[in-house]
Amino acid sequence: MNKAKYTQEVPEDRKEVLKVIQEAKKPLKIMIVGGVDSGKTTLTVFLANELLSQGFRVAIVDSDIGQKGILPPALISLGFPEGIFTSMEEIRPIKHYFVGTITPNQFFGEMVTGVKLLVNEAIKRKADVVMTDTTGLVHGSGVELKRMKIEIVKPDLILALQRKDELEDILKPFETKTKIIRLVISENAKPHTREERRKIRKEKWKKYFENSNEYPLDLRKFYISGTLMFQGREISEEEKSILENLFRWLVFHGRKITSRYFVVKADIGTFPRNFDKNTMKAIDLENLSNLLVGFIDKDGFCLGLGLLKLINFKELKAHVLTPLTEAEVNNAVEIRFGRIRVREDGEELGLLNRDAL
Repeated sequence: MNKAKYTQEVPEDRKEVLKVIQEAKKPLKIMIVGGVDSGKTTLTVFLANELLSQGFRVAIVDSDIGQKGILPPALISLGFPEGIFTSMEEIRPIKHYFVGTITPNQFFGEMVTGVKLLVNEAIKRKADVVMTDTTGLVHGSGVELKRMKIEIVKPDLILALQRKDELEDILKPFETKTKIIRLVISENAKPHTREERRKIRKEKWKKYFENSNEYPLDLRKFYISGTLMFQGREISEEEKSILENLFRWLVFHGRKITSRYFVVKADIGTFPRNFDKNTMKAIDLENLSNLLVGFIDKDGFCLGLGLLKLINFKELKAHVLTPLTEAEVNNAVEIRFGRIRVREDGEELGLLNRDAL
């Protein structure tokens, strides 16, 4: 299920890195950066196991939301491996931060906030070494994402796995601010196609949601975030009727937020519908089916994930499938809406844009 497995057959420069880490002042914050399939997670697993065998208390912040080792995807997770482990999947997470999708694009705020909070949590829990595994987004907007992560976390050591000079746009601004070690990419690093990545995620989703239960939830008992759906005021029956007649919609739910309408609807008939997107946002009801949601605790961490199965806007009630226990669900103070639709068998049904909800 996981691409990365523990192996001691690594390039010689990894052993040099181990010496640096051993001799460095603790606690030590490490950030591992590299492109897609560059071996970031394999490096994380190798270093963590070697450090554990030497008696160090190691924390791993897994922020590779699309190819997570620590289950499940769509979250940034913190774990403390308790002994030698073969793959990251074996690590029991102790804290999650909800991102709600499998790609960092459009979600830089969540990515940076989550990494910062979980690194802080690791230090608070007396980690000797905190390793942050990052996504493979290192070009274009990925340069800015890595810059923000480095600026906010202030790692003591950056381990850069790069092909030729592909990471230099990320690394150059920090040459005089932190220690950077550039590493070769192992000849054993295996490229994966998009379809292979999707299949790996499918297995992870399926494993996470096995043994789930469906709970009826009163949404009025939770703060709802990650969406505009419950902001502003509810539209009147007159407004609802006007919108339905004007656009040939069946309107299930509508709010007015300052001067802008937000509508959950279904189309009646197929023909072009043109409206000013600055004054109207509309989403099809079917796009809420199997939408990923997070159960958030009072400290802003994610207790676990759920799949939205049904929402009754009139009664403000929903049915959500989740592996959490009823007691864990009741510990949540907030339900946060994500931007990916997934079935419990692991099949991904599609991504929504950040501004869709």
